Amino acid sequence: MKTKLALSALAAAIAVFSQGAFAQASAPANRADVKAGAQAKSVAPAGEKPTAAPSTSSETTKAARKEQTKADKASGNLKGAGETGAQKEDKAMKSTGTETTKEARKAQTKADQKAGKIAPAGESK
Repeated sequence: MKTKLALSALAAAIAVFSQGAFAQASAPANRADVKAGAQAKSVAPAGEKPTAAPSTSSETTKAARKEQTKADKASGNLKGAGETGAQKEDKAMKSTGTETTKEARKAQTKADQKAGKIAPAGESK
């Protein structure tokens, strides 16, 4: 019984230590092997022509773009960035959409409420 236990413990120890040795042996030998493996993966499959990536460079220079932006800002064609541009446009549309003053609207609302044209709060018609 003791021999079976000792043999199984020895077999387990050999299995644990041999996995580490085999794992180290399968690693690439040097950096050149690693680079060669990476390049081999980036090659196009046989029969397919690799496509060229579109150019990301701009036709205009930075100075020309700055001048264009300054000109747009001076003429009023420059819109705000992100959501602020849309908010400014909405406010401009709201302010030019009505010709009545705040006091006139309040007076009209008060008259409509007295005449019964406006439903009380929380009720719908």
